[in-house]
Amino acid sequence: MNDDIQFIIDTAKEAMDNAVKHLEKQLVNIRAGKASPAMLGSVMVDYYGSQTPLNQVANVNTPDGRTISVQPWEKSMLQEIERGIMLANLGFNPMNNGETIIINVPPLTEERRKDLAKQAKSESEDAKVGVRNARKEAMNDIKKTDASEDLKSNAEIDIQELTDSYVKSIDGILDVKEKEIMTV
Repeated sequence: MNDDIQFIIDTAKEAMDNAVKHLEKQLVNIRAGKASPAMLGSVMVDYYGSQTPLNQVANVNTPDGRTISVQPWEKSMLQEIERGIMLANLGFNPMNNGETIIINVPPLTEERRKDLAKQAKSESEDAKVGVRNARKEAMNDIKKTDASEDLKSNAEIDIQELTDSYVKSIDGILDVKEKEIMTV
């Protein structure tokens, strides 16, 4: 196979991989029924004047399925961490006991579950758009090469098969997440 065409296929595959990785990262932030440290992944804390991710100023863990515990490395950070959690607008009500911050994760209502499932579906659609854009770019690049028509045709078939497999993978990831969200 022509080196140019192989490069185009590899580049498309990498772009599709990135779309799937991005989807997986986004879905971790969509909470399902049980508590997870990842739920606070977007929380930023004012740490001596600079915005710092929560996991860099405190230990975040889940003692049980309904509770998130945040243990700051410096007690003086309790107020800032509490403020950061409130500002992140995650719908949590942090409780400060002077040592740690405890967050009770309320069970999801049916309506909230449906909203989260919709959000997950939207993220998966974005990932599919990323995969299709990678396919479109690859197809355009293949047309521009000076390879034989047979090579171009085979490469286009390869790109389409790659696209189909990534779209199927995204659908599978979404199905798992929707089940996780809808399970009470």
